[in-house]
Amino acid sequence: MKKFLLAISLCFSSAIVLVSCDKDDDYVTPTPPANNDVAVNRGAGDSATVVVSMNQFRTIAGAVVNTAPGASGGRREVNWDGVADSSAANFFNLTAAEAPAGRKRGLVYFPSDVLLRTSLTNFSNIEPTYANQFKAFSKPRLFNSDATNLTEIRFKVPGTNVDAFVKAIGIVFTDVDNANATTVEIFDGNTSLGFAKAQPSNGQFSFVGLSTTQGKITRVKIVTGNGVLAAGVKDVSDGGTKDLVVMDDFIYSEPVAIP
Repeated sequence: MKKFLLAISLCFSSAIVLVSCDKDDDYVTPTPPANNDVAVNRGAGDSATVVVSMNQFRTIAGAVVNTAPGASGGRREVNWDGVADSSAANFFNLTAAEAPAGRKRGLVYFPSDVLLRTSLTNFSNIEPTYANQFKAFSKPRLFNSDATNLTEIRFKVPGTNVDAFVKAIGIVFTDVDNANATTVEIFDGNTSLGFAKAQPSNGQFSFVGLSTTQGKITRVKIVTGNGVLAAGVKDVSDGGTKDLVVMDDFIYSEPVAIP
């Protein structure tokens, strides 16, 4: 695990929308300027190696895993294993009183009509070669956004529609080949606080965690590789031309209402 302070300064970017599959080559991650408040935790390799990085990041995000609304401090985790193959953007932030506590975690996707895709078969239903291309970090399911390699997440106070921020966010990726293609960028509104690239680990796992002591992370933009999962599209390590990457576990600090 490598921890370092990311040298980036504040910059402004326009509103972000998810990009369709025919635009995956057009997106270029910006280079924000220096913000010494943002720290990055990264790790890559087999599951045992990545767990070390994740456990160190968990101490930053919050020592206790919260499982119900109304928590103060601590962290939230999502592993997608209870999510159907296709789910709505607010799957992990239902607001109805009768909704299960496990569905009230304050994590939402933007825009609201985006579909979340999970798979028990490494997305081999899309392309058969993916069965051996990807593997789940926390079995059995993997996660990806539908028909795009750009994903944006925002936060709510768990179980409510109140806009929120977090202080830390970490994500597990699987099968990163390109050292520059998979990134996580954090924002306070439209102001970029910083970003980090996932380290390559062909056929294995990569973890990226970003945290801030002074800033407020209100949204996160995730770029998974430089291609989109589709029938006939193979990963660069399997004779294709694209680095195809999917996601697994998310770790983030308890969402707090924006003042």
